[in-house]
Amino acid sequence: MNSLKHLTIVVAAITVISCAKQESANASADVIIPTVNRSNIPPLHPENIVSLALGSDDHTTLVAAVQAANYVTSVAASGPLTVFAPTNAAFSALPAGTVENLVKPENLLALQNILQYHVTTSALGIDTFKDGQTLGMANGEKVTMTIKDGKVSINGANIVASLKASNGMLHIIDAVLLPPSE
Repeated sequence: MNSLKHLTIVVAAITVISCAKQESANASADVIIPTVNRSNIPPLHPENIVSLALGSDDHTTLVAAVQAANYVTSVAASGPLTVFAPTNAAFSALPAGTVENLVKPENLLALQNILQYHVTTSALGIDTFKDGQTLGMANGEKVTMTIKDGKVSINGANIVASLKASNGMLHIIDAVLLPPSE
């Protein structure tokens, strides 16, 4: 379970970091977005979840968050996992200062909890989800899948794309999932 929690956090962080890059391009001058530090990322399989997020300009905020949560190695090495990866635009939609506050060292546990809420075990393709299905996430909370007019969402966040990774599935979502306690 610890490995799953670490993996969840890494994936969430990757999502946050990836979003930061896009946010910095779209953000106003008074918003500070975390940046990806590639110097502390170990060699990765080129097609694992972390590598896919690192290669995406739309996930810089997620990647930065995964790094801030110290989850890069856990997410890269573990599997199979399903990660729901918010885009930079999804992070930008959060209240001002949220991302910047979460990546502070004193908020590590809150950041890890949010990242873990974006990860579940197994490699679940989009075709495996059923309307009303609940999934247990790495932080111990549950999410609900919805299918309407052929479109799949998780707790209201739309799945806009899906990628198969060497260690699971990566579903790109248009909103950040916040655990019930956040």
